Amino acid sequence: MGFGAGDPEVSVLMPARDAEATLDATLRSVRRQRGVHWECIVVDDGSDDATADVVRRHARADPRVHLIVQERLGLVPALERGRAACRAPFVARMDADDVMHRDRLAIQRAALLDAGDLAGVGCRVRLFPQASRGPGMARYERWINAVAGRDDAGRLDAEAVAREAFVECPLAHPTWMLRRAVLDAHGYRDRGWPEDYDLLLRLLAAGERLASVPRRLLAWRLGAGAHSRTDARYGLDRFTACKAAFLAQGLLAASPAWVLWGHGDTGRALRSALAAHGRTPAAIVEVHPGRIGQVIGGAPVIAPAQLPGERARLSAAGDGSAVPVIASVSGAAARGQIRVALDGMGLAETLDYIMAA
Repeated sequence: MGFGAGDPEVSVLMPARDAEATLDATLRSVRRQRGVHWECIVVDDGSDDATADVVRRHARADPRVHLIVQERLGLVPALERGRAACRAPFVARMDADDVMHRDRLAIQRAALLDAGDLAGVGCRVRLFPQASRGPGMARYERWINAVAGRDDAGRLDAEAVAREAFVECPLAHPTWMLRRAVLDAHGYRDRGWPEDYDLLLRLLAAGERLASVPRRLLAWRLGAGAHSRTDARYGLDRFTACKAAFLAQGLLAASPAWVLWGHGDTGRALRSALAAHGRTPAAIVEVHPGRIGQVIGGAPVIAPAQLPGERARLSAAGDGSAVPVIASVSGAAARGQIRVALDGMGLAETLDYIMAA
């Protein structure tokens, strides 16, 4: 089936800076996409190497590839410049050092056409090169791939993304395909933390639904020069600050009292970040017997079995509203155990409690 030059179905949005070494393979993976009419918008953010020349070479061979050159303004301005140039009803993110499966665009577009309630989808990933994948990234790869799946009705599981949203970013940014109308309504912004995580949490807060296709459609390169490894905005403390800001204006916005489950390194960091928003826990749940009975920052430390009674007491002492729980622990196994306990108490995830890390 042929398509006219003026009617792309998917716009690929690709910021690039000093990507000469990897960009050729990336663009070749875009150009071999089948079953969908696409355009690729590459924004060269002030590269010092031959990034623009690589794009021009591909553009001469394939007019669906377009180059925008700007002075070195940063990733968010590059994303916004490229977003404004996208014409298709769906926008697929792509980094300049990754490689996509030849059916990625067609599969994700079909998923969005089939599920009109979804604002966007991601997909499973394969990290490469294997030699650069340490234990932490291997765990993250397993976790993010586990988010991709279907619910009991066979639909892409948007609830899984919502459940995991405050653990880490549950959709790898270069796998995203969003409806352009949704992306245009929210856009990218720079708040001193990861722009993709910020956008994902804003989308969820606005009631948009996101899911992940259970197919491995992107090879995600681990590079020493990646933003996640070189930019302070992608540090663990900035992820925690981002989570705290959205929790403060979301789950905790109307709650005079809330409970923190976990006071290890992860829980302490989140507690500190939330304190900057004036949100301090009224109680802390711990399993360590040496901590139970202590008082931390005015909050009594209680055992899990005491949680139902403590929530009832706090609710009665306040305005009678339900007391939310934030469980902030590292490790999928520990979070799984806490979920079982909270579900057994009749609490509903994302409404009464949230898992964070």
